[in-house]
Amino acid sequence: MPARRASGTNLAGDTRLRPFEAMRAARALIATGDTSQVFVIFRAMRGRSGQRSFRRFAHSPVGRAVLGERRDLLPLLTDREGLRRLPPGSLGRAYLDFVEAENLSAQGLVAASQDWDNDPQPADVELFRRRMRELHDVTHTVTGYGRDDLGELCLLTFMYRQQGNLGMLLIVIMAWSRVPRPGRKAIREAWRNGRKARWLPGQDWEKLLARPLNEIRGELCIQVPHLYQPMSQ
Repeated sequence: MPARRASGTNLAGDTRLRPFEAMRAARALIATGDTSQVFVIFRAMRGRSGQRSFRRFAHSPVGRAVLGERRDLLPLLTDREGLRRLPPGSLGRAYLDFVEAENLSAQGLVAASQDWDNDPQPADVELFRRRMRELHDVTHTVTGYGRDDLGELCLLTFMYRQQGNLGMLLIVIMAWSRVPRPGRKAIREAWRNGRKARWLPGQDWEKLLARPLNEIRGELCIQVPHLYQPMSQ
């Protein structure tokens, strides 16, 4: 049974917080825009948050299905012709519009993370980590936060409330002094929105890609980022 396999997965590993390593990487990220530093920060500050998220996922109905079927989101997210055939207004079409407008690819996230998060893990944990990484731009799409600096800070704040990785919060704190007052209000709004939303890692994204984006936001209690949107124009 998938549930027994998941619950028996050995989650032992380095869960120490390494704040000085994370702060050096955060300074480099802010000074140079080197986005690979994000993965350094997340790894240094994840503590036990990753273990907690994995356990929650593994014991959820969707998580049991994903682990039991060995699902892989990457082929779906890289099949641009398949995404283009989805209905207008669907999450998959909105995701495609987002990555094409930003000249992004799911493979790019894979390449960026490989040097920083390649320590050996049980197969189920590795599958979950890959899934979370590949959902990053889907999460941008479904929450309505863009890839501008403020949008990234808002998304990090939103996802911190969902996943609890202190690295997300550290990046926001270190960038806070550079954010103008209206932007700070948008970040506070993202904090509230992340708390109100249903737990995004536990959703069946394979099925949701073909669904209307507005319906998905309603079902997942994802609030419109009213304070962010005027600043993203």
